[in-house]
Amino acid sequence: MQIGPYTIQPNVILAPMAGVTDKPFRLLCKRLGAGLAVSEMTISDPRFWNTRKSMQRMDHAGEPDPVSVQIAGTEPAQLAAAARHNVDLGAQIVDINMGCPAKKVCNAWAGSALMRDETLVARILEAVVAAVDVPVTLKIRTGWSADHRNAQAIARIAQDAGIQALAVHGRTRDQHYTGQAEYDTIAAIKADVRIPVIANGDIDSPQRAAQVLRVTGADAVMVGRAAQGRPWIFGEIAHYLATGRELPPPALGQVRAILLEHLEALHAFYGEEQGVRIARKHLGWYAKDRPENAAFRTVVNRADTADAQLRLTAAYFDALIAGEALSAAA
Repeated sequence: MQIGPYTIQPNVILAPMAGVTDKPFRLLCKRLGAGLAVSEMTISDPRFWNTRKSMQRMDHAGEPDPVSVQIAGTEPAQLAAAARHNVDLGAQIVDINMGCPAKKVCNAWAGSALMRDETLVARILEAVVAAVDVPVTLKIRTGWSADHRNAQAIARIAQDAGIQALAVHGRTRDQHYTGQAEYDTIAAIKADVRIPVIANGDIDSPQRAAQVLRVTGADAVMVGRAAQGRPWIFGEIAHYLATGRELPPPALGQVRAILLEHLEALHAFYGEEQGVRIARKHLGWYAKDRPENAAFRTVVNRADTADAQLRLTAAYFDALIAGEALSAAA
């Protein structure tokens, strides 16, 4: 798939997720097979650009090309300024958030709430596209509610405004993450526009990714929640799409190494105190399907130093590996 001058290969993309797709996670997912990793959304209001949180979200030093940064807001001029600011900081693709269903975002008329005002959508897209010399992409939902599905109209507005790729989460805003993704809506959008379309929603396995590409005709798939605690899913999907064969699941030793690498990156990026705190949710995701998950989380969540967190995590996986070896020998 092509976005401006950038070839996205493989056509498997990490979805932007607030509080999840920070720089350490993006780097890890790219290393493990994602063709593109979109940043968590950055706020367009310049009053908040110099806060610690915003500066961390806008840090792209050492990130492999292309660097895709998502911006969120409601005012065309402000979003245009935010796009320029992020390009100055290294963004090579600017993505506009019109898909977030979170109440605090929608209450400010940002995210998916913008889909209720197609005139404003057009003004925003035209302003941002005119403001920067890099490709601008857009992420939307199928509509605001079941009786207000207007994603096809938004897609045509996006194409006319110069948007160079469109990601569609196959749910309305009021569904949040419940129910089934509407792949037929994504297929209808793909048939209606010339720009690349990226299918998002419930893509949790290589087989599902292949099915979604087949039924929608989309140019790429976007993976969100299924990558939490499973960043190797991108390599699994890419391999299956290329060969039609499944990769074996990673061995416990491989998962141990990936997780410890991730923890160390979080500690280094955020500093010890914040890094340890942020790492706890990732630890829960990595361990959620493992034996003694609840007991492990209880113990590791008490760790308040990087050393203790790393040591307890390594010990947990060492015990799992030893148990696996005993079972194999029995």
